[in-house]
Amino acid sequence: MKRRSIIGAALLVAGFAAFPYAQQASGQTDAGWITLFDGKNLDNFNQVGNANWRIEDGLAVADKGNGFLVTKNTYTDYQIRAEFWVDGEANSGIFIRCTDPDKIGSATAYEVNIWDARPDPSYGTGAIVNVGKVDPMPRAAGKWNVYEITAKGSTFTVTLNGQKTVDGAQDAKFATGKVALQHGLGLKDDKGVEKDGGTVKFRKVEIKPL
Repeated sequence: MKRRSIIGAALLVAGFAAFPYAQQASGQTDAGWITLFDGKNLDNFNQVGNANWRIEDGLAVADKGNGFLVTKNTYTDYQIRAEFWVDGEANSGIFIRCTDPDKIGSATAYEVNIWDARPDPSYGTGAIVNVGKVDPMPRAAGKWNVYEITAKGSTFTVTLNGQKTVDGAQDAKFATGKVALQHGLGLKDDKGVEKDGGTVKFRKVEIKPL
């Protein structure tokens, strides 16, 4: 009986010794993530263009103009996690590997689109414009969403709210560059003038170099 008690005590001690390790291991899922925006300031970004970006209630918000929040740092291979909200008219997106921070577009970067009202939905929300199509296009308007974007070498994967929308698309035009959050112009009115592209909000943006 005494021997069993000793063995039981030893197992209990071993169990407690392993418990902190298990807690540490489970907490390592966030290891390596760098916060770009946490609701407090825009210190990690430069503003390019005339969009009216500001912080309201811990959110990065824009509802007028055409412009970007562009990271001050350059990144090559990485994962991005971003939480965003848009209305039904919003034209937004996350541009990655921006090679010219003063002229951001599909000619100088990859656009992971956020635009439910895009005339060609195959490159709308969930797509990488001119690189990875979506069918059917998921809709993001009127709710909080989570984008997970992976760029590794010439391979790109996009997940929206747990649903993979671009799976291993291949393109090698841009190898490195900055990351940009967009508030763009919307559809044209009856006179052919582009309207403001609705309201865009970001509340958390993180990046993890690979």
